[in-house]
Amino acid sequence: MSTNQYALNPNPLIRFLEKSPADFTRADIIRFIENNQVEMVNFRYVGGDGRLKALNFVIQDRDHLENILSTGERVDGSSLFTFLEAGSSDLYVVPRFRTAFLNPFSEVPAVDILCSYYDKDGNPLESAPEQIMRKSHQALLEQTGYGMEVMGEIEYYVISETDPLYRANDQRAYHESAPFVKWEQLRIDAMRAMAQTGANIKYSHSEVGNFSDEEHEYEQNEIEFLPTSVEEAADQLIIAKWILREVAYQYGVTVSLAPKITAGKAGSGMHIHMRMMKDGKNVTLDKGRISDVARRSIAGILDLAPSLSAFGNTIPTSYFRLVPHQEAPTNVCWGERNRSTLVRVPLGWVGAGDMVRKENPKEEAIDLDLADKQTFEFRCPDGSADIYLLIAGLCVGARHGLEMPGALELAEKTYVDVNIFDEKHKEKQKQLDHLPDSCVKAAAFLREKADVYRQYGVFSERLINGVAGELEAYQDENLRAEISHNREETMKLVRRFLHCG
Repeated sequence: MSTNQYALNPNPLIRFLEKSPADFTRADIIRFIENNQVEMVNFRYVGGDGRLKALNFVIQDRDHLENILSTGERVDGSSLFTFLEAGSSDLYVVPRFRTAFLNPFSEVPAVDILCSYYDKDGNPLESAPEQIMRKSHQALLEQTGYGMEVMGEIEYYVISETDPLYRANDQRAYHESAPFVKWEQLRIDAMRAMAQTGANIKYSHSEVGNFSDEEHEYEQNEIEFLPTSVEEAADQLIIAKWILREVAYQYGVTVSLAPKITAGKAGSGMHIHMRMMKDGKNVTLDKGRISDVARRSIAGILDLAPSLSAFGNTIPTSYFRLVPHQEAPTNVCWGERNRSTLVRVPLGWVGAGDMVRKENPKEEAIDLDLADKQTFEFRCPDGSADIYLLIAGLCVGARHGLEMPGALELAEKTYVDVNIFDEKHKEKQKQLDHLPDSCVKAAAFLREKADVYRQYGVFSERLINGVAGELEAYQDENLRAEISHNREETMKLVRRFLHCG
């Protein structure tokens, strides 16, 4: 008896079409729309502020639908990106059929499709962040023979009215469950909606951060995805942010992905996990240890790390999170199972693959490639990140490390197997570089490493200067030192960037 491998997939288009999204065609989208009484098509694309935009079409007839899906549509690029001039800003948004999903929130049945930007000559817009990400990964493949797969973690706070019942201990809500956390169902509803849009979710849980004041309760949560291509990983994160805010709005509460909510409490990050790939196989491990390929890639990322903050930590409050002892890194180093490092190699399953059978003696042994699960994690980005440019920068870093003489020596020098924040390791700290403490300094590091980003035509000089200029405009070089002990001024800043990204 044949079985439909797509029968349990949460994405309605995949279930109906019985095929992988990578194989979706225009005809498939039209067939789904005609057979499911869909009335609207929404084009979605990311603006310069990192938020998902919308262009809405009411379907008039089949010819109208075919025209929408065949040509894309025009948009005003100067209203979406600061680097485009009004005199030459007309762009096309062109749908990527593999991203189509049934909108989980629309009262009118609607299919949403993510789009890419094209210029007046019908070519991918070279300066568009998603195109830079593609070029960056292609350069990694072409120059080194290795690719990268990526997955993200989103941390966020739910802000609601204070509830006096079943209070979790302050800053002790890690993996707590209801009723000691109040917004588990919101997280589950968001996960379900994300899965319906095609996201591959690993798991979710309550995070460590929770606190309250006289009026509000703040509860931190996390959703983590599964490794996939750089394009799909970026799409997942961008759609996930939109969905979290939509679900929170339905609940009548606020969700914030801001890096800092208040002084002295855990901030929210957006960690990025990577695994190096060769011919479809994860090569992060070699005979149970971190491979030289992974070590060189990590070294390249660490060499660029202060400049990567220009893409991953893009607002002044980003640097109020990146302080010692606040669940965030400050030193440029890496380690295994060490949460004080900038790059962490999480606990893997090598040597531990038989645990389920030990606990369940009637189970037969299963031959699994447990090394395939291994990743390494870049821990400093936050919800303000430009996701496309951040992933592009990480691809540049991996390529840089694989090409860089002395990469293995740098990996050895920056490896730590201790909590680097302990007082007894002060000497080790002095030997390490540090992340910037302001947008202005992040911009300076980006300008300093600009040649590495410009190699192989990946980043343009204009874009690098544009990103650096936006960071410098905050004029925050001494802001953390000036106001970090002033709660009123800090909270003004927090409120300003509460809905970043």
